[in-house]
Amino acid sequence: MRRPHNLLTGRGRGASRRRVAGLLSLALLGGCDRAGTSRDGTLAVADTVIAMPSPATTGSSTPHLALDASGRVLLSWTQRLPDSSVAVQMATWNGSTWDSTRTISQARDYFVNWADFPAITALGNGDLAAHWLEREAGGKYTYGVRVVRSSDEGRSWSAPVTPHTDGLAAEHGFVSLWSEGASDVGLVWLDGRKSAMADSAREMTIRTALVSSTGAITREALIDARSCDCCQTGTAATRGGRVLVYRDRSEAEIRDIAIVRQTPTGWSAPMRVHADEWHYPGCPVNGPQVAATGDTVVVAWYTAARDTARVNIARSVDGGATFAPPVRVDDGDPMGRVDVVLDDAANPVVVWLEQRGPDVAEVLARTVHGNAPGPVRVISRTSGARQSGFPRIIRQGAHVVVAWTRVNPLQVHVARFPLSHTPTR
Repeated sequence: MRRPHNLLTGRGRGASRRRVAGLLSLALLGGCDRAGTSRDGTLAVADTVIAMPSPATTGSSTPHLALDASGRVLLSWTQRLPDSSVAVQMATWNGSTWDSTRTISQARDYFVNWADFPAITALGNGDLAAHWLEREAGGKYTYGVRVVRSSDEGRSWSAPVTPHTDGLAAEHGFVSLWSEGASDVGLVWLDGRKSAMADSAREMTIRTALVSSTGAITREALIDARSCDCCQTGTAATRGGRVLVYRDRSEAEIRDIAIVRQTPTGWSAPMRVHADEWHYPGCPVNGPQVAATGDTVVVAWYTAARDTARVNIARSVDGGATFAPPVRVDDGDPMGRVDVVLDDAANPVVVWLEQRGPDVAEVLARTVHGNAPGPVRVISRTSGARQSGFPRIIRQGAHVVVAWTRVNPLQVHVARFPLSHTPTR
C-alpha cells in the first residue's frame, strides 16, 4: 500500500529513538539467554529460550503461527525459490520435529510485502484455511485477497476464492483470519475500493466477510469507513462474540487503536481502546494485536504519541466494551511490531522489536501481571530493517512458540519458552 510519509525502517521515532545507548551483552539464540538488567531496571529472564529447528530455509520470511484442531503448531511463511519466484509454504510441529514442508501456493502473481503477509488458520471441522495477496489489473498497488482451504492437513488445496466482491482494481490486504462455526472462514481486511471509485476520497476502509466451504461469500460488512492505510488487523473470540482491532484514522490524522465487537445484531460502532492522540500524517505500518479468554480482552499496540515511542497493553474485563488505562511494556526504545497471547490467569505475554543500535534490534518478550510488567526475555537479535518483519507468537500448552525473521541471511527462525518463569535475583 502507498506509504508516502511512514515509519518504515524503525528510525526517526522522535526522542526515544535518540536514546540508543549501545548493545546489551546477552547471549542470542544458538545458545541461551542469560540474566541481565533491562533499561527499566528489571531483571532479564534467566530461563532458557529453546531454539527449535526451522522448516523454512534461507530466503524465507513473514512467518505466521496458528494451532490446528489437535493443538499442534502450524507455521506458514513465504519462500523465495531458486528461480526467484515465491511460494507460500507451511509445516506442522508434531512435538519433536516438523513434518514435511507443504506448498500452499506458488507460481502466482503475488503481491509480496514485508508487513502484509499470508496467514494460516484451522477451522472448526479440522480443515485448514490460508490466504495470500495477488496482483490484479497490472497495477503496482492493485491486488486482492485469495482464500484457500485444505481437508488433508495441507497436502492439497482448493481453488482460490476472492472474499471482496467490489470487483475494483484497488488495494485489499492486511488480513486476519478466523474459524466461524464448523467450516466457514472469517476475514477482516483493509479495503481500498474508495480510491478506485470516481469522486471518492482516497481512504482505506475496514471490511469483513465469511467464505463458506463451497466458496460462497456471505455477511459482507463495512466496519469502519476510514482507517489507517497499512497497519495490521487483529481478532480474537470472547465469551460474547468476536472482537476486531485495527489502527483508526480520524479527519484530524489521529491514528489510535480502535476495537469493534460482535453483537447479536451485527458489529458495534468503533471505539478507541485508549486516547493516545497520536497525530501522524502517514501510516506507521505498525498494527495492534489482541488476545481474549472469557470476558477478558487484552490489546497490545505501538504508539509514538507525544514524541515518545511505546508498546502498550490495555485490559478489558467486559468483553472489550471498556478498557483500563494502558500499561507500558517496552524496554525504552521500541520499534513495535507486536503480538500477544494470554496465560492461564489471563496475563498477557507480549512480543515486540526493540531498537538496540543502528539497524540492530532484538526480539523481546514480557509477561504483564496486573499492572506490573515482568522481566524482559530476550528471544534473539535481528535487524531493524523492514525485512525483519513482524515476530509472531502462539501459546501451546505450557509454552509460548515464537517465530521471527533474521536477515543476512534472510530466514525464519523458531523457538519456544516456558509460559511461566522464576526471575533470577
